[in-house]
Amino acid sequence: MSQQSRTRPSGSATALNEAYDTALLDLDGVVYAGGEAIAYAVESLGTARDAGMRLAYVTNNALRPPDTVAVHLTELGVPAEPADVITSAQAVSRLIAEQLPAGSKVLVIGGDGLRIALRERGLEPVESADDDPAAVVQGYGGPDLPWARFAEACYAINRGVPWFASNTDLTIPGARGIMPGNGAAVEVVRIGTGAEPQVAGKPLPPMHRETILRTGARKALVVGDRLDTDIEGAFNGGVDSLLVLTGVTDGARLLAAEPEHRPTYVDADLRGLLTGQPEVTERDGGFGCGGWTASTGAGALVLDGDGTALDGLRALCAVAWTDAGEGACALDAGKALARLGL
Repeated sequence: MSQQSRTRPSGSATALNEAYDTALLDLDGVVYAGGEAIAYAVESLGTARDAGMRLAYVTNNALRPPDTVAVHLTELGVPAEPADVITSAQAVSRLIAEQLPAGSKVLVIGGDGLRIALRERGLEPVESADDDPAAVVQGYGGPDLPWARFAEACYAINRGVPWFASNTDLTIPGARGIMPGNGAAVEVVRIGTGAEPQVAGKPLPPMHRETILRTGARKALVVGDRLDTDIEGAFNGGVDSLLVLTGVTDGARLLAAEPEHRPTYVDADLRGLLTGQPEVTERDGGFGCGGWTASTGAGALVLDGDGTALDGLRALCAVAWTDAGEGACALDAGKALARLGL
């Protein structure tokens, strides 16, 4: 089933790590949260890698350079090389380099990941609007990024300098919960300038292009926790996706997903890479998965049967993603999700 015609989660008789040659894995909310490995991530990735699957780590977080990310992954027990890590800093630096002459100065609002990626593309990072930059690039700079950096960006952009952003994720998972991401910082600069940045990160094509160029993937599976970046990025790239429920997406958000936000597969965590996926089939005026049957009734989603919570969620998705189900989902999906403990 193509991404463009997605009406229910797909099944796979083959384990996903055997059905796809490369996993394009998001990091925050998928592999780790707040720097600590998510449950089952280390073991699942090790098994997939040992069975021959290429693992590439694709992150919208532009703060850290690939070698730092690779060291962190290795310390967590997921051996990785810098070449296994693709960042939005790399994608936006390629985008800038395609539009500016080599050696151009670029005002950096962010961290070392951006500075290193710019230098790799023959561009010169600078720190002030008074350094005569040819462009401004903005990426996540960590929770302690000074407010004065946003003002510096505004000074340059208001003088007519083009503005680029690594990504526009409004939030990012942290050790203590969800906190503001680069998208929130981009909004600050947008308010101060009235300008619109060129954005490179997921879900937009520059990031997918960067990933394919660097990995050479032939049959890729995007693995992520966010509908509006990871899953939409897979949709835009025409590749399949696995949503894991270890990050920012919960059952209610998944049921309400727009067509471009609907994953191919849904699983609890990265153990889903190592298994097949159950089929969701039409059943008794609704859709069934495992021991569950989902349908609509009295303006709500209705769930009958018994089984695993994931199978129930998959069946509910199939109903919610129909025209009739979208209306019922908007009215009341809470009882069905509560029955699943989601």
